[in-house]
Amino acid sequence: MKCALACTLLVTRNVPSSGALVGTNMCAPWPVLVTMTPHTDVLGQLRSEWERKGRTNEAHVSLLSLVEHAPHLGLEALFDLWDVVHILERGGGRSILERAAVVQALLECAGDPLIARTLLQTMLPGVVSVCRQLRFGEGIIGDPSETLSMALGLASELIADWAGQSRQYAAPDFLSALRGRLRRWLLKEKAALSALSYFEQRDEPAYEDSPLLTRLGSFRGSQHERIARLTYERVFVGRSLLELAATDHGSPGSLRAELQNFAVRHLI
Repeated sequence: MKCALACTLLVTRNVPSSGALVGTNMCAPWPVLVTMTPHTDVLGQLRSEWERKGRTNEAHVSLLSLVEHAPHLGLEALFDLWDVVHILERGGGRSILERAAVVQALLECAGDPLIARTLLQTMLPGVVSVCRQLRFGEGIIGDPSETLSMALGLASELIADWAGQSRQYAAPDFLSALRGRLRRWLLKEKAALSALSYFEQRDEPAYEDSPLLTRLGSFRGSQHERIARLTYERVFVGRSLLELAATDHGSPGSLRAELQNFAVRHLI
């Protein structure tokens, strides 16, 4: 499993309920865990969740606040936020300009979590299109659903960052910004793959005057001192993962993942 952002609100499957509860409490005060396998139907889970969430009494109340904010959009005849997403689909009875105006209003009111979720739901086809343009990280990410899940998380962050803004072309602006964020993430993952390959294959000590040595030394006395020391021994001393894992009383696979995570977050 891995943590997903709060916007997804996905159901954790194939995990004991007690374990899921503990994991959720550790990550966030709401259920945001989702299994990450090659067969995860992220979009299907989002659709199922929206079928329930978009028709609640809370969704009706949020729609009333949207109508009050933008009375010129003619949303009075709608009952809940599920209806809003429906009219924004092709064949929903609204013109391109009318749909753009509704999306603009949704972004302006995205401080309401339910309206932010509505905006995410209506942007799902565009999120998938962005992933397709970047080939779902082919050659970098092994599982396309992981790229899609990251794109959804980045989309949620972007909505939170832009909430309250008024953008006439909110949808294309949003997708352009999302494409940039996702591309930067993929480039970071590509660099991490190179770093991981270095950890796995290089057994000769690195040069002592490497800037990396200075960076690793800066972690002395911090919470990252242990993993920084293991990184030093791997890179500069040339010890194998098997040797380091035995010394650290762990498994080579876990240590490899920990080294990769440390490299991505603190060294690259």
